[in-house]
Amino acid sequence: MPPVPPGYELPLLLFGGFRTLIDRLHEELARQGHADARPAHGFALQAIGPAGVTASELGRRLGVSKQAAGKTVDRLVRLGYVERAASEADARAKVVRLTPLGLDLLNRSAAIFDELRSEWVRALGADQVATVEAALRAVVPSGLRVDAVGWFAAE
Repeated sequence: MPPVPPGYELPLLLFGGFRTLIDRLHEELARQGHADARPAHGFALQAIGPAGVTASELGRRLGVSKQAAGKTVDRLVRLGYVERAASEADARAKVVRLTPLGLDLLNRSAAIFDELRSEWVRALGADQVATVEAALRAVVPSGLRVDAVGWFAAE
């Protein structure tokens, strides 16, 4: 029976897998015309979603301050991924919405992730990948979170 690996290896291996997928994603996004996209941008675009959000709500969803969310929005506006618009519910409020370029980035990301998963299936087998996914679903609290940006940020 092989020795039991030290407990600290598990989070490092999970992070390594995550990092490998994200790095490969961004290599391909750059080839497809999104060279300025960064991992934090993907989390922000997911948090903004199809309905749009205020900067305050974006900060809550990302786990960062309103000011940090505002800086992220400024960068995404400069890159053309989002726009600020007047809220239909409150004319005083500004809503951050995805632009067609932002939607293109998300759609390309989804397609690339499908291909990356297929590569894992070719390398490990469909049953093994399904087992890994099922095991992670069993131990990860329900609901996918996009607040990694705030979680990784230094205080």
